[in-house]
Amino acid sequence: MDPQVIIIGAQDTLTVRRVFGDPIQTDGITMIPVASVAGGGGGGRGESGERGAGFGVKARPAGVYVIRDGEARWRPAVDVNRIILGGQLVAITALITLRPILMRWLSGRTAAG
Repeated sequence: MDPQVIIIGAQDTLTVRRVFGDPIQTDGITMIPVASVAGGGGGGRGESGERGAGFGVKARPAGVYVIRDGEARWRPAVDVNRIILGGQLVAITALITLRPILMRWLSGRTAAG
């Protein structure tokens, strides 16, 4: 694929329209959805001398601006999967850290008792 085509496609993809969604209005409230968008690409030549290129985009919800009575407030999106993963990492780290301490404490109690 022609790298120039990839660059043009990237420019069309990574725009402010991808980050801020169309406003949603209901009951006197306006909501503007917001996403976090990242992209990357690369290109080169293979051993046969053939050129190649690629591009990828990742988007995830960031939150929403809520506009009510002329006042805008930010409401972040909650990613439950990230919260669960973070909790698991904290628990694993705590277990790895506390195990040697508990083993030393238990061995000291059995030696004294």
